[in-house]
Amino acid sequence: MIKVKKFMALLFSLVLVLSLTACGGKNAETETGNAGTDTPAATEGTDDGTATDNAGTDTAGGNVLNVQFDVEVASLDPQIATDGTSFEVLADTTEGLYTIDASGLPALAMAEGVQKSDDGLTYTFTLRDAKWSNGTPVTAADFVFAWRRLVDPKVASEYSFIAEIANIKNAADIIAGKKEPSELGVTAKDDKTLEVQLDVPVPFFESLMAFPSFMPVNEAFFTQQGDNYGTSPDTILSNGAFKLTSYEPAATTISLAKNPDYWDTGKVGLDGINYQVIKDSQTAMLSYQNGDLDVVTLSGEQVEQFQSDPEFHNIMAGYLWYISPNQKVKGLENLNLRMALALAYDKSAIVNNILKDGSIVADFAVPTLLATGPDGKDFRETTGTYLSTDKAKALDYWKKAQAELGIDKLTYTMIVEDTESAQNVAQFIQSEIQTTLPGITIKIETMPKKNRVERMQSGDFELGLTRWGPDYADPMTYLDMWETGNSNNYGFWSNSDYDAIIESAKKGELALDPAKRWDALKNAEKIAMDNAVIFPVYQKGDAVMIKSGVEGIEFHSVGINRIYKDATKK
Repeated sequence: MIKVKKFMALLFSLVLVLSLTACGGKNAETETGNAGTDTPAATEGTDDGTATDNAGTDTAGGNVLNVQFDVEVASLDPQIATDGTSFEVLADTTEGLYTIDASGLPALAMAEGVQKSDDGLTYTFTLRDAKWSNGTPVTAADFVFAWRRLVDPKVASEYSFIAEIANIKNAADIIAGKKEPSELGVTAKDDKTLEVQLDVPVPFFESLMAFPSFMPVNEAFFTQQGDNYGTSPDTILSNGAFKLTSYEPAATTISLAKNPDYWDTGKVGLDGINYQVIKDSQTAMLSYQNGDLDVVTLSGEQVEQFQSDPEFHNIMAGYLWYISPNQKVKGLENLNLRMALALAYDKSAIVNNILKDGSIVADFAVPTLLATGPDGKDFRETTGTYLSTDKAKALDYWKKAQAELGIDKLTYTMIVEDTESAQNVAQFIQSEIQTTLPGITIKIETMPKKNRVERMQSGDFELGLTRWGPDYADPMTYLDMWETGNSNNYGFWSNSDYDAIIESAKKGELALDPAKRWDALKNAEKIAMDNAVIFPVYQKGDAVMIKSGVEGIEFHSVGINRIYKDATKK
């Protein structure tokens, strides 16, 4: 049976009352390569980190899973990667202290034991006997090195903030340049003992430890590879269930083979995984029907055709798709204009007529089925909805904006990644806005996802159709994005009341009172929505075809979207 993550009773119920259930994250997309071909030789190395050729590992054959991606892998450096596609491959090849089990709960991985102090501020992990794919042992020092990289301002990781979310001691000051990375609250007591100190208790800390940003890196190997680290099988080490046999940046095919050196390799059912980046849904489905793919994602146009097929599966994902307005662009600083744009397009038509994949209308910033509060209820059950489609109100807001800005017409360009579904949604929104708000022209500029993300991170955009997937099971995985100065605050919005709530909920008085914290986060979402910081569009559902005989793929809405360790193929 396919295992679908049940998020409702997750970490919030476990710990934040301790009740909390909570990346980033994101998805990603090109021409097809032939599945089932022999892959290049895997690489091994000596203890000093020198990579050497291994006897060729053949990942062809019946026990290799062939999976479609619709966007390219952006990075296989765990401290640099920011998107769900990269996270998925990292989870195949690299293992942190914890993983997430089939039910969505954190389970020990590289750590075989943990002791937590009574005050919740110190975790002491005992590492199991495990090896990197070059034969060197995985040690506590590998975690120390990786985590210091994560917070080092010189590295400038886009995910450095997650160390602050984890409240690792001194992380915030190090990221701000006030302290040195060596002062981070993580210490290798010996090769097998890792001590982590926190500034304040974090109920979902163990869940965070399964996130790719906290995966270990072997320092000697990393140093030897230099700028080439993570760019090919020769420049990547694995301590996970699989190891890379074929990869290069922006590759359209990525091949992995079962890692015989993995500590739990006996439980790994597949001999390998072949990923193919295919952006066109028709091409992808033809490959599936021809037997070249085992797992493929359908577009909205294909759902009606295949939804009665026994190999069809509908899976609710955690991704929130939204439009981010850059408030440094003239006009978009005006609240009435932002409100007009946010209310002008029919979200129901998007999910029902374009996507048709189980996606739902998003009238919120924090998705449904993400986090359970101290009251045992999903965050969305006891809070409001915002920015619902209302074309008449949108026109009224547009007229107010015209008067305030002293203009009759405006033209903005919306940047969009070059996936089929993203372009279809963008074109519909373009038509809706231009029809609802006479005088506004929306142009669309398409590009690979990596470029779209880079443009938005640098502020080189006007409107951007983007998405965020939850990194951990708590509303903060969304809400802290819009704090002043956050690297994911693409629109450069700033609100002191909002900032105060977020900071207190992370490490202040609210952090120590789960019920008050929960109510405060609801208020924070309302502030953001009332200010139209983003224009929500939909919460993603996935329509997936999975070949009969393939079992054990775990689908998750938080962190890593798909995990294959327990997958089998008959």
